[in-house]
Amino acid sequence: MIAFEFGNPDPKAPVLGLFGGVHGLERIGAQVVLSLLQSFLEMRLWDEMLQHSLKKIRLLFFPMINPLGMMEKTRSNPQGVDLMRNAPIDAEDKPTFLVGGQKLSPKLPWFRGYGHLEPEAKALIEFCEKQFFQSEAVITVDFHSGFGIQDQIWFPYAKSQKPFPHLAEIYALSENFQRTHPHHFYKIEPQTVHYTTHGDLWDYIYDEFRKVNPNAYLALALEMGSWLWVRKNPLQIFSSLGPFNPIKPHRHKRILRRHMTFFDFLIRSTLSHSSWSSLGPEQKNKFSERALDQWYRGSHGK
Repeated sequence: MIAFEFGNPDPKAPVLGLFGGVHGLERIGAQVVLSLLQSFLEMRLWDEMLQHSLKKIRLLFFPMINPLGMMEKTRSNPQGVDLMRNAPIDAEDKPTFLVGGQKLSPKLPWFRGYGHLEPEAKALIEFCEKQFFQSEAVITVDFHSGFGIQDQIWFPYAKSQKPFPHLAEIYALSENFQRTHPHHFYKIEPQTVHYTTHGDLWDYIYDEFRKVNPNAYLALALEMGSWLWVRKNPLQIFSSLGPFNPIKPHRHKRILRRHMTFFDFLIRSTLSHSSWSSLGPEQKNKFSERALDQWYRGSHGK
């Protein structure tokens, strides 16, 4: 596995991390991260604003967390383990049967593993611990595909329908995005609006971060709506990669350039992190209440 880091090496520097390829069938996630990396490398040569930003922040690119799964065209790693169900966490709210993680057999999807962290999961956790567990503010985005017809930005927890500790901060970041890009096409919400799971790696990394660092960390997942691609090209359902990737060349190119605006926003948000990571008590309470109304009280009937 190969990862890249750019910018300020200070362990306390604000960090933006982009991750992909957790599920080998969802190739488009890794391809989007690589496409963003390529654009970033070209801009780094001439963009003085970006060059200035890199003096203050650190950018991470980890395009392919599950390379052998990618090679074998499987969701799981070669041991049949779904890495996003592999962390030592049990869901607090009963997850959907199988989908939420199962210990029955590696021959069934969403297998949680054999009671230990898989090598790929350990590598990801160790990379994160090294790169941002001392940072003053962190945003990570894990790129996936395969759910719904709309691109969605999910935030923790996957294990529980309870609001996560940095709810006010994600609301502040979301408000900044809504105001700056009011015509964006993402749906921003907790993952548990849809389902809960055992063993979510980002839940685990987030909780481990909070044990050693009181600063704000937003662990996001960008779930690209691959059902739309299937609806527009039904024949691709018969391809092993069809349900999770844009097969048509023009559609594939569109997806690779689709998230540049969001990437630019995230870089600026990492540089200017105090706008969402350093909320005063009154502002934090106000944003928490708004977030509860928007994402939890309506969605979960609370």
